[in-house]
Amino acid sequence: MTYKNVCILFPVAFCLSASAAYAHAIVGDRIFPATLAIDDPGVSDEMNTQISRFKQAGDGGAPASWQTSTSGEYDKAITPDFGLSVGGAWLDNNGVSGLDNFDVGAKYVFYTNVEHEVMLSSGLDWDIGNTGAKRVGAENFSTLTPALFFGKGMGDLPDSADMLKPFALTGTLGYAVPTENFSTDPDTGDKTRNPQAVEWGFTVQYSLPYLQQHVKDIGLDKPFSTAIPIVEFAFQTPTGGDQSGHTTGTINPGVIFMGSQIQLGLEAQIPLNHESGSGIGYMAQVHFYIDDIFPKTIGRPLWQEL
Repeated sequence: MTYKNVCILFPVAFCLSASAAYAHAIVGDRIFPATLAIDDPGVSDEMNTQISRFKQAGDGGAPASWQTSTSGEYDKAITPDFGLSVGGAWLDNNGVSGLDNFDVGAKYVFYTNVEHEVMLSSGLDWDIGNTGAKRVGAENFSTLTPALFFGKGMGDLPDSADMLKPFALTGTLGYAVPTENFSTDPDTGDKTRNPQAVEWGFTVQYSLPYLQQHVKDIGLDKPFSTAIPIVEFAFQTPTGGDQSGHTTGTINPGVIFMGSQIQLGLEAQIPLNHESGSGIGYMAQVHFYIDDIFPKTIGRPLWQEL
């Protein structure tokens, strides 16, 4: 997929986001959209497809190389507050391609505050070792990542700060722990310590749908009235080894268009530092609201109440 192909998403978004916005990660009047680089705090029935292209920093002095990732994830709400997910990605590293390890996850929303537009949740992600191709770097060990997620809308600001009310923050804080401390090179027998890392990030977003519907109708026409300009900050900080305490990651400015059954997103990927990557990449998203597409069948939680 080229930059030209990605740019086609914008006029497509203009059409697909033309109807009023619905969604699933909702607290009061606030909708937290499904973001591209870090996970949102909500639980819902949804399917996400995404493509990214980014020039990865080389390991051990190796030159940087372009990696293209085409991924998919399906999330299923078991109850309105608890959900499971399964996902996978096809990687292409300079012409060497294959599946990355699959991952499964669980998330539970344990606190919401409608008045202050707050949502808090906890989750656990399991990256399953030996389910991907070694040639694209899929590890032979699993990694477990418990995490906390938050969302906070600014709709509780005083009326004197009306134009700030559409702002919202979301974020995550997790700790990635491998199930094996060391990996052994099959050719040399050398052992290397498997990395542990703090995975953290946040988003700053300004919801034009919130502005139009809950603050002041400033006369925006569609699709601009469905747009959410956003900046995502996605980082990881190793806690052991030579790179301990050395944070890497990306800063991703972009925009999300929300429709009644589909969401489109496009972001640039800007490396935080030289060790994070080289040049500017991109991420593009097509996200389906299964709970709005099939509200009476597969889009419903398995149990409405426990």
